[in-house]
Amino acid sequence: MQTSHELLAKLVGFPTVSRDSNLELIDYIKTHLSALGAECHILPNAEGTKANLFATLGPQGDGGVVLSGHTDVVPIDGQKWDTPPFTLTERDQRFYGRGTADMKGFIACALRIATQAAERELQSPLYFAFSYDEEVGCLGVRPMLDFVSETGLRPALCIVGEPTSLEVGLGHKGKTDFRVVCTGREAHSSFAPGKVSALHLACDFVAAIRAIQDEINAKGAYDEEYDVPRTTLHVGVFHAGTALNIVPGKAEMEMEFRNLHSDSSEDLIQRVQEEAAKITAEAQKQDSETGIEVTVEVTNPALDTPADSFATEFVKSLTGGNSTCKVAYGTEAGLFAERLNLPTVLCGPGSITQAHQPNEWVALDQLAHCDAMLENLLVRLEAGI
Repeated sequence: MQTSHELLAKLVGFPTVSRDSNLELIDYIKTHLSALGAECHILPNAEGTKANLFATLGPQGDGGVVLSGHTDVVPIDGQKWDTPPFTLTERDQRFYGRGTADMKGFIACALRIATQAAERELQSPLYFAFSYDEEVGCLGVRPMLDFVSETGLRPALCIVGEPTSLEVGLGHKGKTDFRVVCTGREAHSSFAPGKVSALHLACDFVAAIRAIQDEINAKGAYDEEYDVPRTTLHVGVFHAGTALNIVPGKAEMEMEFRNLHSDSSEDLIQRVQEEAAKITAEAQKQDSETGIEVTVEVTNPALDTPADSFATEFVKSLTGGNSTCKVAYGTEAGLFAERLNLPTVLCGPGSITQAHQPNEWVALDQLAHCDAMLENLLVRLEAGI
């Protein structure tokens, strides 16, 4: 049987940066699981350049556990690595390589436990859900969730193996990304007072966003389990103007909000659009062809699994720990919970502080502990869940 170390070395060797294909890695996983008798479904994207994989070991029927992970990794561009990023390197009780923590370490452990599962008499199924394009907005997992919904499968719970240092993660914020285009009227800057400046519209819009944040900070929902305990709004990209002596005709922005589960993303989207509409209405008193257009690029739901839920207690029993956490980063877990009504937690080897960094690593003992957690899971699947 291959060790998690050996499997991780193979997985890291596939440079599955989100902008590139993951098909070779998916084919490798399919070959591994099919040889064990798993029923595998490859779910390609529209272009046929990437794919999800959903696989089942064990009996048909309700119950069982989904092990979920994304196969894509972030780029290494501009980063200074001391080891080859797509070659696994062992040093000082750590494995270095892109994706070791986020999140090929967990996938390696899942593939290892699949080998053991094939040799056991499972009373409940073990599912594997491996996606593409998580790092660019949790895009790939959506058609896989549609597929699972259409099959009528009803697992008991899902473990998304994001790096939590094997704490049981119960929550993360939702995230919605916007593209904002402000249209003004270009003119010589000497006529600026009589023209609508797209840059000024953009500044008014940013001021409105900051006012929403101030309101949230003053009286919004609060969850002390997060490092940043409130919903946040943020403008991260801003482009406007071509020359000092030209009134800008266009300004473009990218912004986001990250919302607590208790703050409705639909309400926040409406609030952002209402602020844009107010500024547009005022601008159009002067020029009917000016204004602000707000487009929602992608929205992902928050996760908020109760601390006293069956899923929480079950996974804590697998890890042998009592602590839980809520994480600052977004994951696919909220989509599993929302779209499939599937109790979902986060639990995987490594730390998010290592993710996306040069010299990304996962500790050897973290992989060993994850192996032990999944071995405990097999015992429970043999008994039936």
